[in-house]
Amino acid sequence: MTSKIVKTFVAAAAAASLFTAAQAGNYHDKAAGQDIVDTAINAGSFNTLVQAVQAAGLVETLKGDGPFTVFAPTDAAFAKLPAGTLEALLADKAALAKVLTYHVVPGKVMSADIAGKTLNVASVEGSDIRVNATSGVRVNDASVVQADIVTSNGVIHVIDSVILPN
Repeated sequence: MTSKIVKTFVAAAAAASLFTAAQAGNYHDKAAGQDIVDTAINAGSFNTLVQAVQAAGLVETLKGDGPFTVFAPTDAAFAKLPAGTLEALLADKAALAKVLTYHVVPGKVMSADIAGKTLNVASVEGSDIRVNATSGVRVNDASVVQADIVTSNGVIHVIDSVILPN
């Protein structure tokens, strides 16, 4: 079960990271017929996330039935990680899967569901993510730059930073 959840998170994260704020509007209509992974791949701006999902072996999980909510970091978000962090994660499949599944929440959570609230939500990884939707939306220290990209198996919210579990 944990392996399936981890795989699901990675695929979802990969898909989410393919959207930039500028591109996401172009994908809203197209994404609804595609799963999280295909939506991310077709976006073209989440290459690092897709690479990570593939390296962690989570593609098939994130192409599963879901529904999943993925907080997807962009390529620029991955570039903000300290030097050597991404390379170390890519070399350690278990650590990579842990980080990727931390970006995934079971179920389909739309921005309207959390508007005006501050709450902790359990990630697929098992740790809580702090979500503050009282003024914009923050996920831990990351900002949601594009919300509610609906896919056939969930929803993607694009974030500007990679979030790391404790």
